[in-house]
Amino acid sequence: MTGTRQMRELTNDEALHRLGSVPFGRVVFSQNAMPAIRPVNHVVDGGAVIIRTHLGAALLRSVGVVVAYEADAIDADSRLGWSVIITGYARRVQEAGEVHRYEEMLQPWVDGAMNQLIRIRPRMINGFELVEAREVVVT
Repeated sequence: MTGTRQMRELTNDEALHRLGSVPFGRVVFSQNAMPAIRPVNHVVDGGAVIIRTHLGAALLRSVGVVVAYEADAIDADSRLGWSVIITGYARRVQEAGEVHRYEEMLQPWVDGAMNQLIRIRPRMINGFELVEAREVVVT
């Protein structure tokens, strides 16, 4: 690693675009009054994050409450990349047409009945990009 880095804040549109460019992230929720984090795959649709889970998932106890979702793409060698965190309410997707469409769009990565869909509509979006710092030339 050489050179210095700086952090550039992403606009909400840039952040959601980056979030939609990767296939997985981490959902953060409360379990037994403690923070819990699970890696999950997702799609971004209409500015919301959609994830699939199973009926016994601890995350389902967080439906109706605030959760966070984070995804990133940071290169380990250059240490350049980005991170996006959204915060919003977790809600079940229950309308039959939406359920069918999201089940087609979002294939589970693990075996088992992943038949529960959760939508997180962002109330807060925080995104940043790690970029190479520009050198300032003093003359």
